[in-house]
Amino acid sequence: MKNKKLLLWSPRILSILFIIFLSLFAFDVFSGDATLIEKIGGFLIHLIPSYLLIFILLISWKKPLVGGVMFLILSIVFTLYFKTYTAVLNFLIVSFPAAIIGGLFILSHVLSGKNQP
Repeated sequence: MKNKKLLLWSPRILSILFIIFLSLFAFDVFSGDATLIEKIGGFLIHLIPSYLLIFILLISWKKPLVGGVMFLILSIVFTLYFKTYTAVLNFLIVSFPAAIIGGLFILSHVLSGKNQP
């Protein structure tokens, strides 16, 4: 019973932590010489990956299988779009956590028994 709860909550908590971590990178826009309005606009644009992750997390909360697949697809998109395949550390920081979270959501769905007919 305890393992099922751990498997249920670990992808959710990890995805929230991952979203917070990626959101921290958006604060770099405040170090420039732009006006405050431009900085706020840049900040909101830099948060687009976080918005996408929040949307996928909301789907994953109710439908772990669908959300898990979406996290895996997002991991591939992050790898290609941000070119994290060029450096192992970048891949491990940006793309790999999304793949792990997706795998945990899928595993949570499979072990919950909801996939039985």
